Amino acid sequence: MTRNNTGKEQIIRTICNSHCGGNCEMQVHVKNGRIIRIEPDDREGRPRMCLRGHAYRQRVYAPDRILYPLKRTGPRGAGEFSRISWEEALDTIAFEMKKVKSEYGNAAFLHFCSMCDPHVLHHVGAFHRLLCKFGGYTAPWGFISNEAAAFSAGATYGTYRRYSQVEHDSEEYLKAKYIIMWSWNPVDTEQGTNTPWHLMQAKEKGAKIICVDPRYTDSAAVFADKWIPVRPGTDTAVLVAMANVIINENLHDEGFINSYTSGFEKYKEYVLGSTDGLPKTPEWASAISGVAADEIKEMARLYATEKPAVLATSIAAGRTAFGEQYHRAAAALEAITGNLEFNDWQSRSPKGFRINPHPTPPNQVEQEAPPRWNALPFRGKSVNSSARVNISLFADAILKGKEGGYPADYKFLWLSNTNYLNQLSEVNKTAKAFERLEFMLVTEQFMTASARYADVILPVCTFLERTDIMSPRAASIFGGKNVVGILNKAIEPLGESKSQLQICEALAPKLGITDYGNEPDENRVREIVAQISEEINLPDFETLRKEGIHIIEASPSSDSLKGTHSKPSPKPFSTPSEKIDIYSDVLARMNHPQIPAVPTYIEPWESIHDPLTEKYPLQLITPHIKRRAHSQFDNLPWLRELQEQRLSIHSTDAELRGIRHGDMVRIYNDRGEVRIPADVTERIMPGVVAIPQGAWYTPDKKGIDYGGCANVLTKNATSPGGSFVSSTALVQVEKEDR
Repeated sequence: MTRNNTGKEQIIRTICNSHCGGNCEMQVHVKNGRIIRIEPDDREGRPRMCLRGHAYRQRVYAPDRILYPLKRTGPRGAGEFSRISWEEALDTIAFEMKKVKSEYGNAAFLHFCSMCDPHVLHHVGAFHRLLCKFGGYTAPWGFISNEAAAFSAGATYGTYRRYSQVEHDSEEYLKAKYIIMWSWNPVDTEQGTNTPWHLMQAKEKGAKIICVDPRYTDSAAVFADKWIPVRPGTDTAVLVAMANVIINENLHDEGFINSYTSGFEKYKEYVLGSTDGLPKTPEWASAISGVAADEIKEMARLYATEKPAVLATSIAAGRTAFGEQYHRAAAALEAITGNLEFNDWQSRSPKGFRINPHPTPPNQVEQEAPPRWNALPFRGKSVNSSARVNISLFADAILKGKEGGYPADYKFLWLSNTNYLNQLSEVNKTAKAFERLEFMLVTEQFMTASARYADVILPVCTFLERTDIMSPRAASIFGGKNVVGILNKAIEPLGESKSQLQICEALAPKLGITDYGNEPDENRVREIVAQISEEINLPDFETLRKEGIHIIEASPSSDSLKGTHSKPSPKPFSTPSEKIDIYSDVLARMNHPQIPAVPTYIEPWESIHDPLTEKYPLQLITPHIKRRAHSQFDNLPWLRELQEQRLSIHSTDAELRGIRHGDMVRIYNDRGEVRIPADVTERIMPGVVAIPQGAWYTPDKKGIDYGGCANVLTKNATSPGGSFVSSTALVQVEKEDR
């Protein structure tokens, strides 16, 4: 594993970390200190690696990669910078941080670190430690990807660990007779390493697979026996109507319900219409969702009777106006049919597996703040602090501050591992907010849409240029067993780039922090491995790094957790009832009409019944695309050749507008305008259009985006539980008038 420059080719094992939902093992071929190719792991049963992983060499050596510190010389957003030294960059940042702290207090600092490229050492903990030692800061709360799912899991199970019903082991797919893929396209997004392979094995074994999605995705084409299109934001209605069929036809599992759930009778009252006089029948749901009543009935009956069955509900449909209800309705459907394997998902992070490489003092900004009104008890005091700002609402918070009801006026923004401007709603509003800041720091690899607004940009190395460790986790590729992995450094950092941890180490003394630490990454990883080894039997460090990913064999005690619903629950749930809460006392105590105690369909804003449809009649969704992981890889030529950024529009909607395949079109609403080519297709339902999320915002002088950034059009709002709502938006589409 030793790197050298002798001309001999070496193979370095590491783990891809591009935030696609998987963690594929890589074999990085290095010669003379340079990566010459990247291949997937060659061991039997190991992940195959997607095209993004194969293209990572081009990302490392991209000509537009940022390799030196930069300082803004032009207006914010113009992307005009000049190269400076690390010393000048750090001095500038430290001066501005001390100034903001002195004039406004520590709450004026906003920081966000996303999941792009880090693992353990170079993730949010490094920044959190630095900023807390500086006196504190305003941290975000909420998951961009899955806050609705986490909120639902907290209310239903008392934990956010099972934040998505997609968390099924490979064994569950292989045993299943009936699988519903709901708003889930694993061919493009992984969402569990090697999941497509498991689905193909299940199909070959005879499982019937149904796809419920507004689009006929590649996953539907490859796996599904039937595609059932559903209007965006109406998934909850269909799930509730399925429960209606199951209950009315006495197909529910009373044994499971009585043993492991709480609140079924109250949910039954809602489903049958006892509480509001409106039975939630398939006909009721059909009028809302566009799904035929007979299709709803068939899905319900098969899901309840063709056991074992898997309801693989992705997080996509939860990124809507009332996304919490979609996830709660799916969880309720699993529970009332008994289609739930306890397995060991209640203990995905058992004692001894938690890693804290950055011991940190309390965040003083949060110390005395009361909890948020919609805080859930399964989250800690810090995460539930009202001093925090929802991750989706940075723009609103910066623009409004204390006068708008936020805890502070925000002056300094630090973005790490994230292209925030591009990936959160209402880009034009966010751009205005960034212009209002006194100082903005971005640590980045490329001149992204967000980086263009920075005052200083610090160059960050890729995961192939540093050492790290993959936190022990349950991996579906290995039947849900826990694994630990070493990310071996393949090459030295290019240019003057540094790791995120090195940046914090360099900035600390400039801020007067003398005890932050400055230890080589490999030493830190060795210490972490030693900590884990105290609880779990691991091989020695050199063997572990040669293995790449190591499977942790279950001990007899943890193995006993494995079982089906026919066996006793391994331990009580962390809910008030200590069961699966179909009716949630926690939510009932919130006393909020838009966060009901039982899963409930609530019509979203900007639905097909919104008066706004007179101006903007088409519903926009923002799916993922093969060539990107969020906004990563959008600039790589190899991947851009594979897929063009296009608007998907049904042929009937296109014909009404005189649009032909390949025509340049205007997609617009009151929030902005995007211009990209049209993909006229039958693979999306009428009335719905799709712009793949992640394309880099590239506005002209009029503010019209030609990059195809979907979030120009999405609304800067959250669901009641705090979720990002990237698939609740109305738009109009017209052929571009050249």
